[in-house]
Amino acid sequence: MAFNGTWKVDRNENYDKFMEQLGVNVVKRKLGEHDNLKLVIEQTGDKFHIKESSTFRTKEIDFTLGVQFDYSMADGTDLTGTWVLEGDTLKGTFNRKDNNKVLTTTRSLVGGELVQSYNYEGVDAKRIFKKQ
Repeated sequence: MAFNGTWKVDRNENYDKFMEQLGVNVVKRKLGEHDNLKLVIEQTGDKFHIKESSTFRTKEIDFTLGVQFDYSMADGTDLTGTWVLEGDTLKGTFNRKDNNKVLTTTRSLVGGELVQSYNYEGVDAKRIFKKQ
């Protein structure tokens, strides 16, 4: 279970533009870039338990690979979607509940770091986490 552990955000790439494309206002975008997000990931077979803690909130998420679930982003955007495991990469496909537009995300391990990549409406971004 390669993703298991505690991961703290180290840096972002194009995250402000990604949040802007999502419709997040400038104040929340600036705060979001410096949220000190920490993920605690526990995988058991095809089940995941993730605790997200940041400057703004703590949220626990449970999901099973391939099973649709609901998720609310820190800015309040509601999504529904699924995660699947393809090789060593977690791939998520989510639809916004307000406009049904698709947000895709992946989580993969690259050089000992957890890289979370996002795409929404043609805008790509990354958040890179270091294991604690």
